[in-house]
Amino acid sequence: MLTIEIEREEDGRWVGEVPELPGVLVYGATRDEARNRAAALALRVIADRIEHGEPAPIGASDLFAVV
Repeated sequence: MLTIEIEREEDGRWVGEVPELPGVLVYGATRDEARNRAAALALRVIADRIEHGEPAPIGASDLFAVV
């Protein structure tokens, strides 16, 4: 499971980050928006890594059951 860390900046913006995926850092106007944007970006990064045969913190076999 990946972690989304959320903090509030001094200017009121919310920052969402997934530490296990360097570069996955987003801003949002609300806490929920920051969480959702971080999750969406993390999924895109994981999909890109799987597609290109690169290591990802969560592999396709951890996300899907092939039947």
